[in-house]
Amino acid sequence: MKTIYTIALAASLLALSCGKKETTNNNNKPTVAVKVTKVTANDNNPFITASGKVEATNSAELSTRMMGYVTNIHVKVGDKVNKGQLLLSINNSDLQAKKAQIEANIIKAKAGFSSAEKDYNRFKNLFEQNSASQKEFDDITVHYNVAKANLEAAKQMRNEINSQFAYTNIRAPFSGVVTNKFIDKGAMANPGMPLISVEGKGGFEVTALVPESDISQIKKDTKVDVTIKSINKTVTGNVSEVSTSAKNTGGQYLVKINLDKTDVKLLSGMFATVQFPVEKTQKSTDMVLIPSEALVHKGQLSGIYTVSQSNTAVLRWLRLGRTFGDQVEVLSGLSANESYIVSSEGKLYNGANITIK
Repeated sequence: MKTIYTIALAASLLALSCGKKETTNNNNKPTVAVKVTKVTANDNNPFITASGKVEATNSAELSTRMMGYVTNIHVKVGDKVNKGQLLLSINNSDLQAKKAQIEANIIKAKAGFSSAEKDYNRFKNLFEQNSASQKEFDDITVHYNVAKANLEAAKQMRNEINSQFAYTNIRAPFSGVVTNKFIDKGAMANPGMPLISVEGKGGFEVTALVPESDISQIKKDTKVDVTIKSINKTVTGNVSEVSTSAKNTGGQYLVKINLDKTDVKLLSGMFATVQFPVEKTQKSTDMVLIPSEALVHKGQLSGIYTVSQSNTAVLRWLRLGRTFGDQVEVLSGLSANESYIVSSEGKLYNGANITIK
């Protein structure tokens, strides 16, 4: 009996020892090497600033009013084009058939009008010589006017069909550069669908969004400074438009700035920061900015990984504000001088062990 109890006790101790060892191994998670940086807070600028994008003043996204397959695209992105140059063709076989019918109707209408005109002139002479009655002359006059109207209607139908051909042959509305194409050869073009975009020679403008707390102070023709972050250059411009509604812009108001001519090489799509020479009405606090690439998105939630005191990754959800180029404003969830993870050499998750490079 003692031997049996001894064996059972030894087995229990062995199982307990194995269990502890197994638990220890589970807690020994692999570490992930990460890069960490501190929150960037902007200077407490007393002036109103807004972010926006550079756009060509003279630009157009071309579409069609016809439905049909794209038979050919005659240009590539980056090509220089002249005004009236053919850019894109859409199948127009149905229009060709209608045009042939209309041309036949015009020939028929011309023959009818020619015959009616001869009858009208003959009866007019007879009526003046009292050789035709008023009733006969009136009937011929009506017949003549109907034939004339039929010919005019046929010609107007030809004008209509010719105008529709313009929507199957998309041409450049002005000289410039092809900046984008939104459809491929063989695809179906639908009415109103953007097909190709062109930017003309000329100046640039910036479209910026201003919050409702500041929009009342922005006036037309105000001289402003515009900083292009990607090339680290500042140019000047004038406020050309100030929107009076934020219905379709998420509570922010649209402001357009025409940029002055400059030697700085600007391209459409560049991010810009506009500084209006108007002091803020309310005392501002430091704006917390983080790079967009450091954000983690899950559904409609956005967050960022921070570092705990025990060197583990902690996912913290944020409330975001405006976008400034490649950075996003953090309204809550992260304070100035806090550290967060910007990149990692492995997959991060909440509670992952990390080592800071």
